[in-house]
Amino acid sequence: MSQYFQAGDLVLWNPSNRVAELFVRTSKAVAELVDVPTGIGPMRADDYEVDLDVFVGFVDALVAQYLSSSHTILRSLLEGFTATALVMVDRAGRNVPSLRATATLDTRDVSVGSGGIGALGDPDRLHELVSKHAAAMPC
Repeated sequence: MSQYFQAGDLVLWNPSNRVAELFVRTSKAVAELVDVPTGIGPMRADDYEVDLDVFVGFVDALVAQYLSSSHTILRSLLEGFTATALVMVDRAGRNVPSLRATATLDTRDVSVGSGGIGALGDPDRLHELVSKHAAAMPC
């Protein structure tokens, strides 16, 4: 069994039921972190309707959070979900401005080690993960 994430007639992703459920539950959790709605509607007949404008804004906020964080664990927790969501944005022919912007440190979750404040998130790492995820995401 599987479920569809789609915007109108455009299928963004067709994962198995458990993966879809985990993606939706995770989206709700990280939406609270960035205080932005997900754009993912409730499931109806095995489909999740995605409001692309809202979803792209949500993913952009996640990317901005990821890139501006010096906290390794926060970035790690966001990486997989964000890469998956970026594949969906890409399949919709959209992009997120945060990937091209210069990130500045978000002081809410600073990680300080023996070498000082840790490095910020790496957009190249996200691009690499997006490529890997895209290859594993049927639509």
